[in-house]
Amino acid sequence: MTYLDYQATTPLAPQAFDAMVPWLRDHHANPHSPHREGRRARAAVEVARAQVLAALAPQEDGRLFFTSGATEAANWALAGTFERAGSARPKVVTIATEHSCVLDTVRALVARGAEVVVLPVGTDGLVDRGAAMAAIDERTALVAAMLVNNEIGVVQPIAWLGELARSVGAVMVCDAVQGWGRVALPVAACDLIAVSAHKVYGPKGIGALWVRAGSEPAAILHGGGQEGALRSGTLSPALCAGFGAAAALLAQDDPSHIETLWAAARETLSATNWILNGDAEARWRGNLNVRMDGLDVARLMSECRDIAFSAGSACASGSGRTSHVLRAIGLSDAQAKNAIRVGFGRYTTKEELVQAVQTIDRAARGQR
Repeated sequence: MTYLDYQATTPLAPQAFDAMVPWLRDHHANPHSPHREGRRARAAVEVARAQVLAALAPQEDGRLFFTSGATEAANWALAGTFERAGSARPKVVTIATEHSCVLDTVRALVARGAEVVVLPVGTDGLVDRGAAMAAIDERTALVAAMLVNNEIGVVQPIAWLGELARSVGAVMVCDAVQGWGRVALPVAACDLIAVSAHKVYGPKGIGALWVRAGSEPAAILHGGGQEGALRSGTLSPALCAGFGAAAALLAQDDPSHIETLWAAARETLSATNWILNGDAEARWRGNLNVRMDGLDVARLMSECRDIAFSAGSACASGSGRTSHVLRAIGLSDAQAKNAIRVGFGRYTTKEELVQAVQTIDRAARGQR
């Protein structure tokens, strides 16, 4: 099996696995217990917190809170910030191509009095700057934007959006799940940043929310306040250790490796009728989202069953709905159904990628 679905999840780094094993096999204490074994577990959690913080926001004044994943982190950032803002700032601004954990959360805030503005994007997938400038004003509580889109890989102008939000006193929330460790993260422009371990070669089931000092959201989980009195729930030392080890490795990644893979994949598809979805330049190049008119993607995946790639975002797979991201960039339902996503990263070799893309291409052209 050739694994090319890095946007859905990344392979677990061996170093992350090794860091987890002792806390799965040899130690079982609750890290919130006061006895010696509990303190040992707590120390492991704090080492991991320091590792993640060092990789995410080492120069900024803020705290890192472990969560069950980026979905919880985003929910907390949005709902908690809106609650803290009060009725004087009822507006919540986000982008049409955001992950469902953001879009669904802001829709849920309508019941609490939120005035939600969903900004359009162009055919390139980038936010409409004019619409953003018109929407973000003194009544805005928060602006939420994804650094790198999980479906089409487009990189949004987070620094610009953050500056715009700051100019009116709004809080800038960044979903950095797909971008952290891959593209430059403008931490200075952000007030809250959501990340996930399993998108950076760590374990599933753990994420984090980085919070700038003074931008703490109200708690949405109650029952102990184990994380800085703002997030409740017993932490897993094993998951924390794996996350920390994975984060510590990010600085060692070679950006040229992804550029080489991208160039090889694009060259393989350049002579055929594949169309790239999203901007070709302002993007993370470990994400190749392409379409071919008339393509039966379900048949293609069946014919290429030894290759793991996606017919859309993993979160929407099997729903029967076409991608809201592809619709937002102007594709029809039929065109959206003709799209596939190939994702690659640290452990992908050029040889296996080229062979897999050639196989996909032959099968797709065979349908024509």
